[in-house]
Amino acid sequence: MNPKLLLKTLFMIAILSLLVLMGMNNRQTVELSLPPLVPKIQRLPAALMYFSFFAVGVLTGTVLTAGGKKGGGKSKSD
Repeated sequence: MNPKLLLKTLFMIAILSLLVLMGMNNRQTVELSLPPLVPKIQRLPAALMYFSFFAVGVLTGTVLTAGGKKGGGKSKSD
């Protein structure tokens, strides 16, 4: 197995474990105010907000790092 892939997998599992701990220990309701995008104040459990922000971060990271590579990058030398 590729060591880089294994390291990324372990890191993702560690972050998800922290997300589970936050969800188990933060059950109170919190408010999110985002007037330009959402006119009403959102009242949701803190754990759900943490999960939502994490999901947005993962999707953003995936979009930013996906694609773009076209091969080995060999250069012509005379």
